Amino acid sequence: MVAQPKTPLSYSLLIIGFIFIFANVPLMELWPSAWRWEPAHPEYEQMILGIYATLGVFLVIASRNPSDNRSLILFTAWSSLVHAGIMLVHTYRDTAHSGHLLGDVPALALVGLLLLVLSPEKQVHRSRSHRRGSSR
Repeated sequence: MVAQPKTPLSYSLLIIGFIFIFANVPLMELWPSAWRWEPAHPEYEQMILGIYATLGVFLVIASRNPSDNRSLILFTAWSSLVHAGIMLVHTYRDTAHSGHLLGDVPALALVGLLLLVLSPEKQVHRSRSHRRGSSR
């Protein structure tokens, strides 16, 4: 696998990946009203942190060659938008969680929109016979 030249998407994947790996715990500790759902459930937090850290590792790897990782990028984008949307609904249902409107809700929406805008175009794969000019 040959690394592609660095693009805005490559840098975005790298930054988002490192944020997913390293920033969630400090954000939950430093600004819990915007990043931690109360009442705190350690099992939930460990699960969500594990999922996001794992996703972050794969985003860092994908930053080397985004076009080969289009499905991962689109999964991250759409799952971030869905996650933000679900949290948005819950913040309006329970105003005790309104701090999330300044924290993880816009952050995940931004991640989703950024990756959708920058995602690589779908590559059309042709069979060998078509590349050689065969009429098969």
